[in-house]
Order: sequence, then structure tokens, then C-alpha cells
Amino acid sequence: MWGILPIYWKLIQEVPAFEILAHRIIWSCLFMFGVIVILRKSKPFKQEVKRIFTNKKQVIGISLASITISINWVTYIWAVNTDHVVEASLGYYINPLVSIFLGMLVLKESFNKAQWLAILLAAVGVTYMTWNFGSFPWIAILLAFSFGSYGLLKKMVNVGAVFGLTIETLLVTPIALLYLLSQQAGSFGEIEWLSMTSIYVFGAGIVTAIPLLLFSSGAKRIPLSLVGFLQYFAPTIMLVIGVFLYNEPFTHVHMIAFSFIWSGLAIYTITRLKRPRTLAQ
Repeated sequence: MWGILPIYWKLIQEVPAFEILAHRIIWSCLFMFGVIVILRKSKPFKQEVKRIFTNKKQVIGISLASITISINWVTYIWAVNTDHVVEASLGYYINPLVSIFLGMLVLKESFNKAQWLAILLAAVGVTYMTWNFGSFPWIAILLAFSFGSYGLLKKMVNVGAVFGLTIETLLVTPIALLYLLSQQAGSFGEIEWLSMTSIYVFGAGIVTAIPLLLFSSGAKRIPLSLVGFLQYFAPTIMLVIGVFLYNEPFTHVHMIAFSFIWSGLAIYTITRLKRPRTLAQ
């Protein structure tokens, strides 16, 4: 689902990215409240909200998580709708390595030689692309660091996917509402409410929440090493869609840069796959 999401955003590419983001936040929030009610988790949700908002560090953490995921969402939507799907896929390939780097920098986690090599190869790939194209791949880097930071903040706050997404969207919903009110004369204000475009915009919350809920549920049922491996499917699908469906260029420079990054990911994945065996012994 995450991999084919560019197709969905392309259906509403005439709507500005920030307007889509505002609707994505609002409808995600409403959808998640509906999920909580259906699952009969209203009481545990209230307890979780109370736990978080009685702790200053937790409040700061969840607020920053709301901001970073909003930055990630709007960057991704803008990238897709301005024909940068290939660069967006690059960002999500880099993301696991960014997470390792942030873990070392913030959580003081130790690196092994293989992880250092993986990060070095990714850095070489990005540098090579920057040097040959004459421009820094800021979309990919912003996507990678915003999502990596989001994961780090979620780890520090330690809240589940359902409650976490609900609280995060709830915190930024007032800002989204104010933005939409200020844009009444904007592009979305001119769209008929029962048009397909409006239906797709309103559905942004559902297509945001469902993959995340499935991921949260599925991750509990399979080994962590397999979860890590499966996460490479989404950027691979994005890459294929960008090149073959939307005819975005994939030059020899892309191939060489991606090869460095893929090599780094392969090394990282192999070390992750070996870890459970070592622990089992």
C-alpha cells in the first residue's frame, strides 16, 4: 500500500500539497477516533492521553513527532505531484541508514563496522548524485531525516501506533483547520464537494491510517529482521512506478548512486538477519 500511494496522490495533483496535507491530517484524526470507538478502546486512549500530557518530556516528544510526520507527509505529496517519485523512493531507501545514524547521535547506540560501511556507501551514493547533477537531492534527504526523526521520537515517547497517530493528528488538526479556512478561495474551495477529486481528498485520512495500522498489526506477528527486509518493498515499488508508469528519468548516474545505497542496505540487512541467530546461540 505504501508503495502504490504515489498513484493515489497523482489523482489529486491539481490540489496544492499543503491543502492535501491539511485534509490528510483532519481526516486521519477523525478516522482514527472512529477506529478507537469501534475497537472499544476509548478508556485506554483517555488513560494514554493523561499519561502523556502529565509528563513534560512526553508532551514535547509527541508534539515534535506531529511536526516531523507533517513535514514528511507534505514533502512526499509535493514530490509525487511534481514528478519526483524516483527521488522520493531514494529517500525511503536511505531512511534505515539515517535511523542508525540518529540512534548513534541521540541514543548513543554503538556502531559495528558493517553499519559504518553501510552509511559510508549511502553517503558516497548521495555525494555522487549531487556532484553529477549539480544539485543536492534535498527531497530524498528531507524525507529520510523527517521519517527517521519521527521514528526516533516515537521510540522516546513509547506510544502505540493507533493511539500515537490519533494524538499526533489531533495536535496539528487546529493548525490544519485554520489553514483551510484561510484558503477558502483557494483551489479546493473551487472543487465540487461530490466530485471525485473531493472524494479522493477526503479519503486521504483512510489511505494514511490503514497501511500504518496493518503495519503495526503485522509487525507483531513476524520477526523484526523480516519487518526490516519488507520495508524495502515500498521504495522499490515507488521506483518502478516512477520510471515505468510516470516516465521519470533513471540515468546511469541514478544507477550508480542507487547501487552504492543498495549495497549499503544489503550489508545492513545481512547484519540484521545474522543478529537473531547470534542471540539464539
